[in-house]
Amino acid sequence: MDGNTPQDFKESNPSKDTLENSSDTRSGDSNLDSSEQSVRKRVRQRTPSPHSSSSSWSSSPRYVSVEELLETAKGVTNMALAHEIVLNGGFQLKRSEPVGSLEKRVREIVHKAFWDSLETQLSENPPTYDHAIKLLGEIKETLLSFLLPGHNRLRNQINEVLDLELIKQEAENGALGINKVAEFIIDMMGTLCAPARDEEVGRLRNITSVVPLFKEIFSVLDLMKIDMANFAISSIRPHLMQQSIEYERMKFQEFIEKQPNALDCTQKWIEEALNDLISSEVETTSSASRAENVLPAVSSSAVLNWAYLKLLKWDHLKTPFPETLLMDETRFQEMQLQLDQLTLIVAILLITYNIAGTELSGLPGFAEKLKEILKVLLTGMHMPCFNVREALVTSAEKICLEVNTCLNQHGFSHLSPDREAALKGQIEALMKTDNSIHKLIGSRIQSFLKCYIEASCQKSSPVPGGLEPVRMELVEIAVKFSRLVNYNKMVFSPYYDRILSVLIKSKHPVFSLRKSVE
Repeated sequence: MDGNTPQDFKESNPSKDTLENSSDTRSGDSNLDSSEQSVRKRVRQRTPSPHSSSSSWSSSPRYVSVEELLETAKGVTNMALAHEIVLNGGFQLKRSEPVGSLEKRVREIVHKAFWDSLETQLSENPPTYDHAIKLLGEIKETLLSFLLPGHNRLRNQINEVLDLELIKQEAENGALGINKVAEFIIDMMGTLCAPARDEEVGRLRNITSVVPLFKEIFSVLDLMKIDMANFAISSIRPHLMQQSIEYERMKFQEFIEKQPNALDCTQKWIEEALNDLISSEVETTSSASRAENVLPAVSSSAVLNWAYLKLLKWDHLKTPFPETLLMDETRFQEMQLQLDQLTLIVAILLITYNIAGTELSGLPGFAEKLKEILKVLLTGMHMPCFNVREALVTSAEKICLEVNTCLNQHGFSHLSPDREAALKGQIEALMKTDNSIHKLIGSRIQSFLKCYIEASCQKSSPVPGGLEPVRMELVEIAVKFSRLVNYNKMVFSPYYDRILSVLIKSKHPVFSLRKSVE
């Protein structure tokens, strides 16, 4: 019944202390569970990495207390909350409804006992209002918590009508009009609620029984508390963005000071990207230049961009994620799954249009229809129980059916048996890891994302050939990817620059490192 209003979210210009305390007061945040668990798990891991001895920049291992680790974990969790608010434009608190949990059953039992007791008191002759007055006190405090400093008139009205001492005296003298008080409460809720709650508040006016009415009043007040917290979050986001970079860097520094070998996975991630880039540069450099050790300078921006692209093909089950990106591992993984599905869809569409011939080209809406069908058939393709071969066989059958239906509708002949067999065979062959069409589409998508994060004007980034049917989905992913990359660079650039500098000097002295103009 009584819920605490998340006051920490009401600051219009939060300090760093406010950010550190804000996660302790939230009750409905289900968006950070996976990232928080991942961070806490990594904090507890203290096994030195096998390549840590070659890292002259890393801190030497030391023993830390349990209290230090717990405090560090709390700090990282608070950082995760601020990070989520800044990066997720749709971040909102939600009402917590633990289905089937012991907590929910206990809550239901306690609430039922209270409401039964209230109904018993109000049914007495004369009625007893002890519980009712307590409820009115809670409602009063909740309504006052919704007010801004300038709402003096509303504050005076609430204090005057919900004067508990006066209400108590009226109850003792048998003069309390509980329905009149409830009507005032509903009117005040209608004044203070968000437009989206008008319907819920309006329904309260149709409830005539006192106990059900107060139960619903508290239910709507809980929703109004969440609305207010989410409004406050949207209000502080611009201010939070201004200081979040410094804040996250500070909290991460505290983390790595207490956690030995805290950047080992990050170093390995960047080193692999650097090696890939150098190998590529060497292949494109003339043999004469290689003989004279005249090799091109390595751009730190190019190394990092390639490193981020590698995250979209990450083996999350076998390879630890870079420490600097732990809070975003779920985001990168979701983008990876979406890209894998889009790659398969585009490959199937390319095969279909190549084999079906010119008859299908130019038919409005047909590619979109096939795309939506494939999305359904390939839903859950990364689940352990998903049978890729069976899904591709089903997709091939469905595509052939749709193609023949479309050809027939537009006065063309059905696919010949040979063309139909070729279409099905090429679609089913996409499950092979070395399939040339699959690799071609994957390469084009990767090129698009690379150009997108490098482009000064991203809206003008062209979509490579064959990707037009998924342009909208691809651009949406590219926007999220670019936002993550740019924000992460701003926060952790000092660590990345230091790692790159050491790697270049120790492992690749013939190369030089130049910083691109960001």
